[in-house]
Amino acid sequence: MSAKDHPDYESEAERLDYTKEYMEKLLGETEREAEISRENIRQAIGDAEHLDSSQSYINILTNARFFEMAASQKEGLEAIRQSPYFARIHFRKEGEPSELLYIGKTSLFHRETQDPIIVDWRSPVANVYYDGRLGDVSYEVNGEENEGYLFAKRQYKIEQGELRDIRDIDLTTNDELLQEALAGKADVRLTEIVSTIQQEQNEIIRANLKRPVIVQGAAGSGKTTIALHRISYFLYTLGADFPAEKLMILAPSRLFIGYIADVLPELGVGWIKQTTFPEYVLAATGLKLKLADPDEKLAILAEHRTGSDEAISISRLKGSLEYRDLMNRLVRMIERETAELFDDVYIEKYRIIRKERLQRLFMKEFAYLPLQKRLDRIRTILKTEVRRKLKEILTSLTGRYEQALDKALFGIRDEELRKTKTTRLIDERDARLPAIRAEGKKTVAAYMKRFKRFDVKKRYRLWLTDPETMARVARGWTETERNRFREAHVRERWEIEDLAALYWLHSKLIGVDEAWKMRAVFIDEAQDYGAFQFAALREGLGTDMFTIVGDLAQGIHSYRSVTGWETVLGLFPRAAFRTLQKSYRTTVEIMNAANRMLAKLDEDLPLVEPVVRHGREPEIHPGDVFDPGQVLRIAGETRERGHRSVALITKTSKEAAAMQLSLRELDPAVRLLDGESDPEQDGLLVVPGHLAKGLEFDAVLIAAFDYSFGGSEIDRKLLYVAMTRPMHELHLIGNFKDLLGE
Repeated sequence: MSAKDHPDYESEAERLDYTKEYMEKLLGETEREAEISRENIRQAIGDAEHLDSSQSYINILTNARFFEMAASQKEGLEAIRQSPYFARIHFRKEGEPSELLYIGKTSLFHRETQDPIIVDWRSPVANVYYDGRLGDVSYEVNGEENEGYLFAKRQYKIEQGELRDIRDIDLTTNDELLQEALAGKADVRLTEIVSTIQQEQNEIIRANLKRPVIVQGAAGSGKTTIALHRISYFLYTLGADFPAEKLMILAPSRLFIGYIADVLPELGVGWIKQTTFPEYVLAATGLKLKLADPDEKLAILAEHRTGSDEAISISRLKGSLEYRDLMNRLVRMIERETAELFDDVYIEKYRIIRKERLQRLFMKEFAYLPLQKRLDRIRTILKTEVRRKLKEILTSLTGRYEQALDKALFGIRDEELRKTKTTRLIDERDARLPAIRAEGKKTVAAYMKRFKRFDVKKRYRLWLTDPETMARVARGWTETERNRFREAHVRERWEIEDLAALYWLHSKLIGVDEAWKMRAVFIDEAQDYGAFQFAALREGLGTDMFTIVGDLAQGIHSYRSVTGWETVLGLFPRAAFRTLQKSYRTTVEIMNAANRMLAKLDEDLPLVEPVVRHGREPEIHPGDVFDPGQVLRIAGETRERGHRSVALITKTSKEAAAMQLSLRELDPAVRLLDGESDPEQDGLLVVPGHLAKGLEFDAVLIAAFDYSFGGSEIDRKLLYVAMTRPMHELHLIGNFKDLLGE
């Protein structure tokens, strides 16, 4: 049914025209206001030479602020002019008349009357649209419950400023609207989810923003979009206290950041820091390290190479809280070594401060600070003490010399002896007092030279390779265990597993600079983080305001990461834990096949519940040798059925590179995605399995020949990840029949 068939089409079309006209009027006004501000700034700069410079400076700042506000409003209006709103509620707040509230991605009020033209989806009353059934409803504002009555909910499809569809919502039509949204293309679904947020997703988005949230979400449950919309809701609600630049989303790769890049500005969160864990750690610590390919160990496992057990064992250790405890012992060892360097502080023969007091300051009173900051505080205290004591010493000595001179001048009768005595006293005074004054100026700097600045990289490397350090820190290890660990680190090689330890040491020894102290953190694909990574981030950032979303079934790096959420909940005891088992991405037929793989995983996870959307059955194309012509033919057929984004997912990076070379001989448009790629949607994309996490495509082809998916846990997880990427079609090329249990 088209919008014109709806009985309220005329009135709704008039309302849309009114909204667009008012937006155009505001756009014109904001453009004029911006131009006036620009002219005022130019005028103020020109007047700076003739008028009071401070007044000109104030004029420039004031008009710059007006210009910024006008530009921001203009940008916001232009972002929604083609689709101003997507829903409407007919609502009456208790004690007030009923009203029609139109809900969109941002708010818009009439400048004269302040009546709402568009209500922001993040506002408290908009929660009625997402959570409220028709009838009596309530919503919370600033901790207070508001009662009301919801008469009706309506949803619109507005494209290019034209009203395409109108739906009055009850439970059935809500499912129909969701079905239509899910049937769309993969490259636009992220930007449209705000109009189809489901109740269980909405609850997580709006969960207490001052408490951490941990979400175990099935593949396709909307974890990423929930995290992004929670950031948007966070800024809308607490933006005055939490500027966007103090919020950070940690993504699994640059590829993933590119994937979400278009969504963030639309949600009003374009300024949030978007980075990966390795990038953040290296920037926050200032360390210059060349990291080994983080997926190399995954390749070792996936390719079932021999001799990998030792490397995997070390990786597992470095991701654990046991390793955190070892690093704490290392810090305490360095702390004790540093404390032993303290000694009494003297100027000449005068003791300024005892070493016991300095040690007490360092070990106890400043124990809450990183070691370097403790030394900086002690340096400040020493400067104050030296300044005070130096003044006392010089005053006392000056007085004593004056007394001695008076005694010599008036107490010695022998002129020659008197002259000799006074001359000696004066010479001594004139030499000694300046010397003490000069020594006093250098005392603190000379004393603090014994404390070398902490070199985190050097200290950590010493732990990895020095037998004495290792024996003192890892006291519970056998000699064999220490030797094996040390031998594994003879060659200097930096891996992602070392970053948590380096960041932890940096936070304990030096301290994380305020520029890198985020106040709220959002982690996607959190199942790939080790417990030590979570602990290090919480310690270094000094906050537990984390939103952590992941899926243990997709934990392809489980050899170095968490295998259950219990440990993470222990690190974040205030956290609310939520589960999402409903998948909105793929069809029932594809999810049924993926669930068969999920059931074979070691983790005891419930099967995923697909939204009831049917499509083609997954197809298996048997074969022993990779045939690029066959792959391109299958991909072409999916495109003929209307699918735009098509990916070929392989088990390993090596296989992906080889297949892409073969395919390019027949079709130069075939592209290989790596961790730094820009995820454009044109042409067939070849994606290694570990990079496919978090992405979705209209159709997916999975091929495995040289490195087939065997029966190991890592194989099962890689295959599960690949099988849960498509929205509409899944094709498996190679030998999959036995593995899927068909």
